[in-house]
Amino acid sequence: MSSPIRVCIVAPSLDILGGQAVVAQRLVAQLRRDPDIELSFVPHNPQLPGLFRYMQRVKYLRTFVTSLVYAVSLLRKLRNQDVIHVFSASYWSFLLAPTPAVIIGKAYRKRVILNYRSGEAADHLARWRRTALPVLRMADSVVVPSQYLVDVFAEFGIAARAISNFVEADKIPFRERTNPKPRFIANRNFAPHYNVSCVLQAFALVQQRVPEAELIVAGDGEQRELLHELARTLGLRNTRFVGQVPPERMAELYDAADVYLNAPNIDNMPNSIIEAFAAGIPVVTTSAGGIRHIVSHDRNGLLASINDHAALAAQAIRVLTEAGLGHRLSQCARQDVLSKYTWSAVHARWRRAYGLPDHPQQCQMVNASRKG
Repeated sequence: MSSPIRVCIVAPSLDILGGQAVVAQRLVAQLRRDPDIELSFVPHNPQLPGLFRYMQRVKYLRTFVTSLVYAVSLLRKLRNQDVIHVFSASYWSFLLAPTPAVIIGKAYRKRVILNYRSGEAADHLARWRRTALPVLRMADSVVVPSQYLVDVFAEFGIAARAISNFVEADKIPFRERTNPKPRFIANRNFAPHYNVSCVLQAFALVQQRVPEAELIVAGDGEQRELLHELARTLGLRNTRFVGQVPPERMAELYDAADVYLNAPNIDNMPNSIIEAFAAGIPVVTTSAGGIRHIVSHDRNGLLASINDHAALAAQAIRVLTEAGLGHRLSQCARQDVLSKYTWSAVHARWRRAYGLPDHPQQCQMVNASRKG
């Protein structure tokens, strides 16, 4: 049997909580179980010891020091790899994190997979053509989480393939919401494009109809003070801001809730929606970007127009008042997770992206036939 293929994943670590980091860590954990893959990891955001760690706390100096250490890590690590799997966001992040990894990977003549994951792709590629498109074309392949981004990239002449995000469904307690209680959860970062303010405004309308309704808001970010002030202005009751919650604690928050609220203006394939699916929580969300490709209105979730808090509230109230709706949404969503969004559903696709046969036993058979 030949040696395993050497794959290096270059992605943000969980020191910065966010969708990319969560997906990367799940992927690393699963790929390390594959006997045909020898996996390593280089973080976009290396944490340094001593004085250097203090320097990372200083604005501007932080970017310089981190970028320098990151580049040195890439130069040292990528030389001995076969496949470089680079996670990518957009705008300045695209320049600072994936771009050096792609350039160094190609300089070493390695197979480079650029795994672009931002729902802001259309705007990014339109406004940053001169920097983004040449780097994308350097990659041997571009992988995205949704058909939505496949279509966006096609508009710019970039061929991409879709490999969905996945959840570890066995780690998320599933509970049927036969008669959903007015217990809501929202868990997006406090960035403008995630529009958590729309969730709060929608919940205010829900509370006018259902005074005892409760809302847990998990997350943090630049709009923290704005959102806390909005909650006070709206006079929200039974509303708890619990801050940034690590992935291992999210399961208990999902289990305590009966309706998931989400209101982004821009999005791709949010992990939180498929996690809510796995938990059996009826999903009420705006139809931003790639969400339309995973949430089918009135089948596995409910959709509202972007930035329309009244429509979002109306759909949420339907879950509480329409007999059998919550249960039906919950069941369909759970089945979708088990068939589309688990490791067993995407494992073979990642193997093909790395140039391996679908299954490890096939790889052994191929190697044996070559020796013969």
